[in-house]
Amino acid sequence: MKIVPKKAFVKGKIFTCDDSNPWAETVVTLGNKTLFVGSDEESKKYIDSDTQVIDLNGKLMLPGFIDSHLHFMNGGFSLLNVDLQNVKSKSEFRNEIQKFIQAKNPTWITGGNWDHQQFDEKVLPSKEWVDTITGNVPLFVTRSDLHMGLANSKALQLAGINKDTSDPAGGVIQRNKSGEPTGILIDNAMQKVIDLIHEPTLEERKFALRAALNEAKKFGITSVHDIVYPKDYTIYEEFMRDEKLTCRVNLVRPISEVDEFVKRKIQHAHGDEYLKVGSLKGFADGSLGSSTAWFYEPYADDSESIGLPTDTLADGRLRKWAIEADKNKLQLVIHAIGDKAISAVLDIFEEIERINPLWDRRWRIEHVQHIRKEDIARMKKLNVIASVQPYHLYYDGVWCESKVGAERIPGSYTFKSLIDGGVKLCCGSDWTVVSPNPLLGTFAAVTRLVKGQKDGEGWIPSEKISVVDAIKGYTINSAFASFEESIKGSIEAGKLADFVILSENIFEINPKEISTVIIEKTVFDGEIIYEK
Repeated sequence: MKIVPKKAFVKGKIFTCDDSNPWAETVVTLGNKTLFVGSDEESKKYIDSDTQVIDLNGKLMLPGFIDSHLHFMNGGFSLLNVDLQNVKSKSEFRNEIQKFIQAKNPTWITGGNWDHQQFDEKVLPSKEWVDTITGNVPLFVTRSDLHMGLANSKALQLAGINKDTSDPAGGVIQRNKSGEPTGILIDNAMQKVIDLIHEPTLEERKFALRAALNEAKKFGITSVHDIVYPKDYTIYEEFMRDEKLTCRVNLVRPISEVDEFVKRKIQHAHGDEYLKVGSLKGFADGSLGSSTAWFYEPYADDSESIGLPTDTLADGRLRKWAIEADKNKLQLVIHAIGDKAISAVLDIFEEIERINPLWDRRWRIEHVQHIRKEDIARMKKLNVIASVQPYHLYYDGVWCESKVGAERIPGSYTFKSLIDGGVKLCCGSDWTVVSPNPLLGTFAAVTRLVKGQKDGEGWIPSEKISVVDAIKGYTINSAFASFEESIKGSIEAGKLADFVILSENIFEINPKEISTVIIEKTVFDGEIIYEK
């Protein structure tokens, strides 16, 4: 452990997220812990000649942000791969890929983050868009939600996907009128191509993690709940050992690994203040943009489809794994977007509550994008945490009604209804789906403005939440969601010294300006790790 000198952050406006002492002027730290929180006058007895004094000049300090759902290593890789997030047309799509090829001369073209809903023509890309510019180099670029990807002809050929290939369970190979694959692969249909892409080397993984950590610093993120791949764990351990980990990480592993966790006697929140495991993630459905979110009623733009459950939900494996995980005190973190998927997950939770011994479970449903009112009450009764990603609505709100219809819109991104219903809300980004910047998520949750809107009441304005509730979603509530509220998530004496200082006071400015606020300093473990 590094020796960190005593510091005093004075003359600030400090929102602590501690309901018993919500506001303070000064925070004093000793090593990596908070020693004192209170007024400038009271702090004087804690400040001596060896104390480094940082004048906040009236700036707002918050607890370090916690992103409750992202793909951290993938985020690092995304900074190194082709980025299609902002493309708005077929020509821009092609141009970005062509520029990437010219700059990198890759053996595989990966990355993506495209969203056809923001194209000038709302059509899915096809292999014909890219074949002429990629030639013999295989390409696989994913949609922003990671539930759909585009493969070029070379990648399809290498994967053995052709006119005669059947759709796998839980996946779809999109085809044209003659039955030929278009290049669009949905959910489990992507796996054959993914399996061909070379495993990143150890050095490439380290490079990606360094890139992700640097991205987190500049957005004031001091903790993440990372939806992680098994091989990444050893790299996190190495960074922690070498004191290079500038972010606390709660690793969420696939629920299919439950037997291994039970065998090793690992339970929830296993680890230390830097690196934890013990949460297992399963999938109940896909995504709205890919039309694989599972609903009770058909899609508004496809009356023949209600989406689909994942193969593991449909064949009973998810239920079996969930019961076994809970019995062994492993936290369940289940992805569910459509209303029928959410209801199906709650059915499993209700069964578990009947048959397994009671413990402090802290079940989580990830996304909770489209929910029936009666299921909010079920979530409250079962103490299920809603793990939501507010900045998704900034993009999805533009086209959501075309997918679900006007009648179901009131059940979409129901942040206020969930809070009012007594459900604890924790917030994340799902990076790389959208930017990991928590202030963009706060802006979206508070204003409900969607892309292209500058003014107005926003999308489903009745679901706006307060700045306080949004910040708690990115701090103390996310700490609770990983069983860590006693050590972080609020600024209190004895807790870890993780803070963020903002350029503007987001409690006082026009909420529409929150998206332009920047991080001036990020403090992790009592050290200033980022300064603008």
